[in-house]
Amino acid sequence: MTPPVTRRRQPRVELYERIVAAIHDGTFPPGSNLPSEPELAARLGVSRPALREVLILLQEDGVITRRHGVGSRVNQPPPARGFERLAPIESLLGEGRIACRRRVAEQAEPTDFSGYHLRLPPSSRAWFWETLIEVDGVPVCFAHEWAAEDTTLAALSPTLPAALAAPPPEDGPTTTMLARLLATLGDHPLIARSSTGATTLGKVRGEAMARPAETPAVLVTQTVLAAGHPLLTAKYLLPVGAPLLRTTHRT
Repeated sequence: MTPPVTRRRQPRVELYERIVAAIHDGTFPPGSNLPSEPELAARLGVSRPALREVLILLQEDGVITRRHGVGSRVNQPPPARGFERLAPIESLLGEGRIACRRRVAEQAEPTDFSGYHLRLPPSSRAWFWETLIEVDGVPVCFAHEWAAEDTTLAALSPTLPAALAAPPPEDGPTTTMLARLLATLGDHPLIARSSTGATTLGKVRGEAMARPAETPAVLVTQTVLAAGHPLLTAKYLLPVGAPLLRTTHRT
C-alpha cells in the first residue's frame, strides 16, 4: 500500500499565520499600523514580494486595510457575539426574485483562506461551493464557501456531511452552502464572525457577471462556528450597484 503523502504547509500560509498571531498577541494591536514593508520583511525574515502577496490576502480577508502612501492598518476585531443575526446571504438581498446558480461543487484541498479559518490540515479535502446569486435576473453576488472536514461536521450532526454533498434538488431552489447548513442544523446555536473590505471583481468573476474586471466590489468574509469549532467560511463579493444587505441587530 502506498504510504500517505505528508504535505508541507505553503510558506505564504505560514507567513499569513505568523502575522495574524502577532496581531492576536498584541504585537500589532487592532487600530495600529503595521511597520513599513521593508521593516516588516526584515523582522519576519522574508522577501518583500512574499510579504506583499500575504498582505494582499490579509486585506482580502478583512484583517488589515492597505492604503497607498499610508501603509497597512490592522482592523478592529469583529463585533461581539449577538451583534449579527446569522442568515444566508441570498436572504439579505432584498425583495426581488432570488436565484442561486451553483457553478462549482467539489471536494478540494484547502486554500490559504479556508485552511486558516477552518483549521484544515494541508492534506485534507473539504467541500467547496461557488454560487452566483441573481436578483430579478441580474447577477449581484459571488459566493465562495468552504465547509469543515466531514469528521467535524458529523460530530455536530451525522446528517450534515451528506446534506452538503447532495446535489441541488431538481424540483426546488438552489441555495448557498450556509442556507443548507442552517436548514440541516435547525435551531442549533451558531455564531458568526464577519468583516468587510473593498476590492474589484477581477477578470473571471467579471466575465461571469458581464461586468468589467476593474468594477469595484464589497468583499464580505464570514466564518460560522459551533461551540468554538469553525464549520464554514465564506467570501461574498458584491459589485457596485448590488442591493444593500439588510442586516439587523439580534434582539
